[in-house]
Amino acid sequence: MKRLFWVLWLSVFVWGSAVAQTPPGQTDEGPRQLWQLLDYVAVDYGGAVDKGAVVSESEYAEMRDFTANAVTQAQALPPHASKQAVVDAANQLQQAVAGKVDGAQVARLAHQAEALLVTAYPIPVAPKALPDLQRGAALFQAQCAACHGTTGGGNGPLAANMDPPPIDFTDRERAGSRSLMALYQVVSQGVQGTSMPSFAALSEEDKWAVAFFAGTLSHDNAMRERGEQLWKGNAPARKEFADLAAVTTLTEASIATRVGADAARDVTAFVRAQPAVAAASGNSNGLALSRQRLDESLKALHQGDKSAATRLALSAYLDGFEPLEPSLGARNKALLTEVENGMLAYRSAIANGTLAQSEGAAQRLDYLFAEVERELGGKAAEPLTTFLGSLTILLREGLEALLIVVGMIAFLKKANRPDVLRYVHGGWIVALAAGGLTWAVATYFVNISGASREVTEG
Repeated sequence: MKRLFWVLWLSVFVWGSAVAQTPPGQTDEGPRQLWQLLDYVAVDYGGAVDKGAVVSESEYAEMRDFTANAVTQAQALPPHASKQAVVDAANQLQQAVAGKVDGAQVARLAHQAEALLVTAYPIPVAPKALPDLQRGAALFQAQCAACHGTTGGGNGPLAANMDPPPIDFTDRERAGSRSLMALYQVVSQGVQGTSMPSFAALSEEDKWAVAFFAGTLSHDNAMRERGEQLWKGNAPARKEFADLAAVTTLTEASIATRVGADAARDVTAFVRAQPAVAAASGNSNGLALSRQRLDESLKALHQGDKSAATRLALSAYLDGFEPLEPSLGARNKALLTEVENGMLAYRSAIANGTLAQSEGAAQRLDYLFAEVERELGGKAAEPLTTFLGSLTILLREGLEALLIVVGMIAFLKKANRPDVLRYVHGGWIVALAAGGLTWAVATYFVNISGASREVTEG
């Protein structure tokens, strides 16, 4: 009961904090659309300007319009310590487009602006679960092939009457500058001024599935096979895709300067077709992510932004540490409790304490993270360990519930009260239904990152 109380309390705290810290009417739609504008310019500018000369007046006019809108939307972002940096980056991009500079330079400026934007105004950049590419392929044929063609070449039966024409997903040059996050945004919101509609009615899982599938259409099996070999034997190439978020946000062009164009193409082809390999790799970075978010939280606190500091502190726990809980709990339950209490103490210090108290709580957490690292042997637990730890908890809790129900039934039969047994049976049936409902709410209606796991556990 004590464990259940604290889990439920944490879930309510996380949910309540997220609601309390979100000003009325403020959503992430502004940052989302700005991100989409920036990424669109990064990908499509090369089709408008080549070596300082305009090759398509209509596309260049579109680039000018998009960058002007990007500046306007950046200026309209909610107040934040880094807002001016985002505005300045958008201005630099607008000036570069106006000056008809090289496409690689424009793409670099656009991606720099994107990085600043996502850091200051976090928006979901990766799916909550592994995308189903087979589901994505089926949805693409049903929803997209009429315009984009069955193989994604932009030559569907309706394409001839569209201006501008549908995207050719097999175009290697443009695909190299396009991220899966950009495809997801286009599926979610559509593209103004084109025939591309919004598919907002699709579930999050389906939108990511379509985005991942579309992101594989510029690659062939030979690229994927070479990418698999690189993943196994080329540590620098593998390091680029440290987690699922890296798979969705990085482009071939952005990593080509570090690992080479061919390696960037092939390893990207592999991880987009097999995202599970990057997701598994990302689990080992949980403590690193916790430390990073904790450091960012302290910086936000030093800048006087308690809301951002609290949000980053929650991310340090929910996105970094919480996935490690089952394996750590199986090895050292006391240390797990210490970290949980330390996280709570740090958030409490942000809300009610002084800066010195928050720094002290953060130092304590850093020490505890080192202890966790030693306990786990310097790496995240193996998937089998995590599975067995979770299974043990489920079996224990389920057995306890079963014994209670059996005990109640036995008592009522001994007391010759079979007339009330239906209430006992109704109770455990309703409990199962409530568990399923809780899972559905946590999965589809709780949007704060990581919180759904805590609500479901509660």
